[in-house]
Amino acid sequence: MTEEGKSYLNLSGKEVLLPREETLERRPQQKKFIIGIPLEKDENERRIAIVPNAVDLLIQNGHEVVMEENAGKAAHFTNEMYAEAGAQITQTAAEVWQSDIIVKIAAPEVNEIDLMHKNQTVFSALMPQSRNKVYFKKLMEKKAIAIAYELIKDKTGAFPLVRSMSEIIGNTSIMVAAEYLSSPKYGKGVMLGGFPGIRPSEVIIIGSGTVAEYAARTAYGMGAQVRIFDDSVYKMRDLQNKLEFRVSTSVLQPVLLLKALKEADVVIAAKHSSSGQSACLISVEMVKQMKRGAVIVDVSIDQGGCFETSHPTSHQHPVFQEFGVTHYCVPNIASRVPHTASYSLSNYLTGLLLKIGETGEINHYILRDKPFSKGVYIYNGVLTNKNIADTFGLSFRDLDLLMTALY
Repeated sequence: MTEEGKSYLNLSGKEVLLPREETLERRPQQKKFIIGIPLEKDENERRIAIVPNAVDLLIQNGHEVVMEENAGKAAHFTNEMYAEAGAQITQTAAEVWQSDIIVKIAAPEVNEIDLMHKNQTVFSALMPQSRNKVYFKKLMEKKAIAIAYELIKDKTGAFPLVRSMSEIIGNTSIMVAAEYLSSPKYGKGVMLGGFPGIRPSEVIIIGSGTVAEYAARTAYGMGAQVRIFDDSVYKMRDLQNKLEFRVSTSVLQPVLLLKALKEADVVIAAKHSSSGQSACLISVEMVKQMKRGAVIVDVSIDQGGCFETSHPTSHQHPVFQEFGVTHYCVPNIASRVPHTASYSLSNYLTGLLLKIGETGEINHYILRDKPFSKGVYIYNGVLTNKNIADTFGLSFRDLDLLMTALY
């Protein structure tokens, strides 16, 4: 046998046929983060992203939590509650913004961006319609990783945080309508729903998404007659299948809608547009023909509103009247019930932060969880959201390609 053949047999016996140690996948080392919770600057934003019992869980897993004094006050969480959970309470925002990860509700204000350090990770809402080109450039200069709640997806392709807030908004919109409908000043002094011997209230819901679903459930539970309008028969059929009761549905035809508006006691406008700008479906002339003392809750006001008579209001001054019809047009309805909404946000975000810690780094988690990565709109100072780039005339790079090049 040639020397080459002997060498081959020798290699086979030693390297292949002999038992060897099993090679296991090497897991990344768990990392501990300093998580910062600043006080929200907008007086209309009353929620907080992490509740006290979630702070306790994060600390038990080795993380640190630093929060600005009174950050949870508007949501009825005291400084003492957070201190008992193990959070470090600071008096200045600058100390909080030195954290590895910032978790807040509203997008950072310009003066908050000034407090950021390089390569910081920021979780917040985005609301791009209230921003401009200069704002995004300033945020990109910080080389930040910016993640928007409303863009995060789950493995089913749904938007978990958007859905949780929409459920709360749908429920709350009916409670708000009931309050103003019963008001002698803004309504007709009647209760929403039915009562023996009295005709039940008529509730019109425009749209058939999550807000509409939960508004319909609440209104029906209070004894009201519910009618849903939408331009998608498929969506209305899907909504009807989700509900455990029958509701009247109708396509969005002006003649049919006007007829329903004339009889309506409450109208919930919950028509969401993927373009970011809702269609104006109800004209001034149609509002003029509605009952005096009827109540409109324009949930779509953050996209411009479905009523021609609508304009944004605030939690301090939530309503106005046009032609005797009360309009409630607060863009941030979930902040009306900040305690409940904060728990809903915290339940999701706490689990997410723990997973990121277990993965080792935010970069590794973005690589591993593709649905979550949809929430990243700035990565290390590079804009990765095409819609924002197109809207404000900024350069854009695909996140997957960018990370493939880096890792």
